[in-house]
Amino acid sequence: MRLWTSIVRWRGRGATHTPPSQTPTNVAPAERFRALVERERQRVDRNGSRFSLLVLTPRQPRAADDLFGALAAYLSFRLRATDDVGWWKPGALGVLLTDTPAQGACKVAEEICRAECLPAPVDCEIYVYPSHRPPPRDGERARMEDVDDVQLPAAARPLEPVLMQALPAWKRAFDIVGAMIAIVLFSPIVLAAALAIKLTSRGPVFFRQLRDGRGGRQFWVYKFRTMIVDAEQKKQALRAISEQDGPAFKLARDPRVTPVGRFLRKTCIDELPQLWNVLRGEMSLVGPRPMDSKESQYCRGWERRRLDVTPGLTCIWQVDGGSRVPFAEWMRMDIRYIRRRTLWHDVKLLLKTVVAVLSCRASN
Repeated sequence: MRLWTSIVRWRGRGATHTPPSQTPTNVAPAERFRALVERERQRVDRNGSRFSLLVLTPRQPRAADDLFGALAAYLSFRLRATDDVGWWKPGALGVLLTDTPAQGACKVAEEICRAECLPAPVDCEIYVYPSHRPPPRDGERARMEDVDDVQLPAAARPLEPVLMQALPAWKRAFDIVGAMIAIVLFSPIVLAAALAIKLTSRGPVFFRQLRDGRGGRQFWVYKFRTMIVDAEQKKQALRAISEQDGPAFKLARDPRVTPVGRFLRKTCIDELPQLWNVLRGEMSLVGPRPMDSKESQYCRGWERRRLDVTPGLTCIWQVDGGSRVPFAEWMRMDIRYIRRRTLWHDVKLLLKTVVAVLSCRASN
């Protein structure tokens, strides 16, 4: 029987179960286990290896107490000393398999599901991190493990979506109220900008581009068109003189920009249509700026942590960075923001953005 047919995912999503009163001593609490997974993720991002996560749930929730105790005992001698076991969520044990690709995780999962010492059947979900390797950047040589990359087995799933951080309720409410107020206040400016674009250059008023959002999910971002119609076709010819290192393209005196577009960019008016993206929930008022999907694919492992959260109209890089800082520092700015997301921090960044726009210092 093939592995993917022998490992059946737990369907009882509505059922909940609290850990047994006699928690096995070798099982880490949920908070501690999540910290171990995050630490392993950071280690893998740096050294380029892989790890896997198994999530074990009882097929019969009533037998959970006996099953979890037996599972803990079985895993204590089955796993390596470098692996960890802990509560992943209520009613589910997590098994962290360090330095283990998908094929190795599938083998361990199959052994667990077929173990005769367990008092009840167990189902297993297999997650692998990272689920893909970015292509080499310009001037870089691909490593052998990148070239020899293989597709995930049918039984394995990428871990990245599981590690995403949900948009807090306070932040979503702040986005909706703020975006609606901004749309009303700036509606005369929006109409004037649209009319100026239409009267001074050939082409549509709006420009849309695929960007990578939370979890790498692509969405269409909207801006006022500030360049000539065939700007995207001429981009590659200008990449050699880009003022931003890394995969991103930034050029202060871009010859593709129209006279009206130059003013719209300097004042950040071209970004106002993204308020629609905010209302749709694809973006937030404050968060890492979404990158062009074609450029985002070149981000390395640790740089892709910026995709854990919803992208935004403005962030630290927008007011303190731009092409003046290296690409790696830009990514670090985004990660620093993710670690300290609070309402007060968002308000401060919005106020700093207003000051930067009025003083023409905001990055675009």
